[in-house]
Amino acid sequence: MNNYDNTRPDPDELLASIKLEEGQSKRGKLKIFFGMCAGVGKTFSMLESAHIDKSNGKDIVIGYIETHNRPDTNELIKGFEIIPRKVVDYKGTRLEDADTEAIITRKPDIVLIDELAHTNVPGSRHLKRYQDVLDILDIGIDVYTTLNVQHLESRSDTVSQITGIVVRETVPDEIFEKADEIELVDITPDELLQRFADGKVYTPERSAEAIRNFFKKGNITALREMSLRIVADRVNKQLQVYMQNNRIRGPWKSGLHLMAVIGPSPHSAKLLRWAKSLSYTMGATLLSLYVESTRKLSPSQQDQLNKNINLARHLGVEFITTSGNDIVRSILDIGQRENITHILIGKPRRWNLLSYFRLGNFVNRLIKYSGNIDVYVVGSDQAEDNRTMKAFGLPSFTSNFSQYLLGAIMTILTAAIFYPLKEYIGYQIVAFGLLFTVSILALFVGTGPILLSAALSALVWDFFFIPPSFAFHVDKLEDILMLIMYFIIALIGGIMTSRVRKQVKLTRERELRTNALYQLTRELSMTSGIDEVIRTSVKYINKYSRLDCSIILQGGNNILDKTIKPENTLNLSDPELSIAEWSFQHSREAGRFTDTLPSTEYTFYPLIGNKLHLGVIVIKQKKPLTGDEEAFWDAYRTQISNALEREFLNDIARRASILDESDKLYKSLFNSISHELRIPVATIMGASDTLLSSEFDKSSTRKLHVEINKASERLNRLIDNLLNMSRLESGRITPKIDWHDVHDLADKVIEVLKNELEKFNLEVSIPDEMSPVKIDFGLMEHVLHNLVLNATQYSKPGTTIRIKMYYDYQNFIMQVMDRGPGFPSDELKNVFNKFYRLEGSVSGGTGLGLSIVKGFVQAHNGTVTIENRKNGGSIITVKIPTEIPDLNQMLS
Repeated sequence: MNNYDNTRPDPDELLASIKLEEGQSKRGKLKIFFGMCAGVGKTFSMLESAHIDKSNGKDIVIGYIETHNRPDTNELIKGFEIIPRKVVDYKGTRLEDADTEAIITRKPDIVLIDELAHTNVPGSRHLKRYQDVLDILDIGIDVYTTLNVQHLESRSDTVSQITGIVVRETVPDEIFEKADEIELVDITPDELLQRFADGKVYTPERSAEAIRNFFKKGNITALREMSLRIVADRVNKQLQVYMQNNRIRGPWKSGLHLMAVIGPSPHSAKLLRWAKSLSYTMGATLLSLYVESTRKLSPSQQDQLNKNINLARHLGVEFITTSGNDIVRSILDIGQRENITHILIGKPRRWNLLSYFRLGNFVNRLIKYSGNIDVYVVGSDQAEDNRTMKAFGLPSFTSNFSQYLLGAIMTILTAAIFYPLKEYIGYQIVAFGLLFTVSILALFVGTGPILLSAALSALVWDFFFIPPSFAFHVDKLEDILMLIMYFIIALIGGIMTSRVRKQVKLTRERELRTNALYQLTRELSMTSGIDEVIRTSVKYINKYSRLDCSIILQGGNNILDKTIKPENTLNLSDPELSIAEWSFQHSREAGRFTDTLPSTEYTFYPLIGNKLHLGVIVIKQKKPLTGDEEAFWDAYRTQISNALEREFLNDIARRASILDESDKLYKSLFNSISHELRIPVATIMGASDTLLSSEFDKSSTRKLHVEINKASERLNRLIDNLLNMSRLESGRITPKIDWHDVHDLADKVIEVLKNELEKFNLEVSIPDEMSPVKIDFGLMEHVLHNLVLNATQYSKPGTTIRIKMYYDYQNFIMQVMDRGPGFPSDELKNVFNKFYRLEGSVSGGTGLGLSIVKGFVQAHNGTVTIENRKNGGSIITVKIPTEIPDLNQMLS
């Protein structure tokens, strides 16, 4: 094979790259000024860079800057527009924060927001400032921000180990990795300490305290090395991405795939962060694995496991869950299936009578059977104390007190039943009865009660049944061996039975989830129509998850249709619908048990298909989902999303078919326009021929001239409509926006249509003091002309036609009202379609007038709507977003 075949770009990769570039082009750019710690000059550098961009014509505002009263920084703020901070009262204290909504409304080119890792004021939309920044980026606004190395999620533990200070405010590594630009702000440790000494960072008192604690020279040096290494790794990764995107040949396939095995331990969080840092440095992929065993987790352990799973997702790490009694086998099965090269596990930290064998054996077996997979055993930075207690501590059990009580009562009750019979059946038979009781208990209780029952039954058997009675003493050697074997057999049999029972329960739960997923998939494959898909989805969510839910879909224009369908089981308020809109627009979870607007009682999940953003599913859950439940819920949502996307695409295909038919009709109607052309042309030709062939008096001549003029105007309107529609179809409409007086607009249209309006009562309602409006005068003249002309054609002579214009906040409103017959309610949605004419309407016209109105209004980013009036007639409302003029600025 030639080399060309090996270097040809993969079509799928090329398409994915194009889609990624398109998505990035619509999104704002994030630039992070990154440093090793406070005082290195990140905010100063950010402001200097902003001044350079402003001199190049960029519109830059300050969203939030913390100067710490540093004179140089205060001086650099001058010259920038500052968005006022929002003030929130929290427990009697007035707290200030960046006003995200005001920034989005202002929509500058670039906004400066300091301290990316900052925690927002309680009650804000998001818990963290970086989430506000993501919202701003989604709108298309560029953001400049600052970040210290200790605030990176994967580095916080290492920083705590170096400095001895726990870092509470962190930013996910994913935010840092996806930043468009990182600018490292770096100075030497000696220079930084001198800045502290000079009072350029904090006040002298605070500087002295900071140097004694966090800002020691050794700490600063370590943090500097960390920040330099992170930026260097990023540059190396950017080089690789550049070469891949440009298909420059190189050694791309490192073949490194890491897997971190986590559990319900707080140390798993440290393992995840270390693994993330290692994968970034090695350029390797990383996934995390949790093996669900038969051991029941306590509520605190389950909560810690959920935190670890959320942290994995927070770090952008793929998460997998599996189950099995043999944890080593389960880990290696996943490792081989996912082509893992390195397995990372935490060092066992709790040693007791059971874990001494279980955990030590686990590590050894994992290393022994790992084959070509390398195993990393990661330790902790915490000192191990009280080793003796840990070595001889008891294992932790999760069974409740009632199970222990049941085990004790059943053992004592069995002994009481056999005690009167011991002389007849012998003490050996009693052992079988007690052993049977322990085995039966294993079907209902956990490991702890089984251990208690086995030990208690052995003691009872020895004390009451084995000679000599009523003494913990055994004369015969065979009885001693029998007692020891009894305890071991009872314990092992009970534990194995309990383990099998738990495994059966675990398997049954997974089988129920698999069956639920199968039933949903089967039902959705047979449903037809969006409403039926919603009805089926809600039914199965209620049936298998016991959750009340609602599904809210987009209306076909990437705007959420907030109408609650009858199939849904939740009634949402307007604020909750706003959260649903946010979740849909940003494709992120929101609501309860998330970091975005967690105060609501509902949780909002976006429904995302392969090609379309479909809507939002809202559920009411009382507690966070576990890892396994989360995976099941994700699979459920995926199936629902796929079914909805199928129906959406079917609708699009049907619309495409209808459009194809419409196109044929479009061509047919163009052919029929010849009729509209013939009438005015015939009138002109007839009148002009009459004038040429004969002599007439002035009155007759004038009448013929008027007929020619009317026919010419009708012909001109037809041609204008066709040309305007052609411009709209080709997308060549570019409004020339400027300030205009709406009184002039109304007067000009009234003058042009004075002959048509002379049969009607015309009312014009425009405030005398109304300020100029920023519009394209020519396009809006067409809009008003078509609306008024349409009213004259469908209204009876002598009725009133009203023109009204006014400001409504940031919108210019123009309305045309008549007292004609109005429109059937089911036809209102078709009024602005091309070639639409109401059945039974007067002859003449092409049905293009209102369609052109809609196109010209949309060219102004406005909307046009039509409604029937109560006492007859219709009202057409044009709403165009504009700005209130500054008269002083206009006059100057």
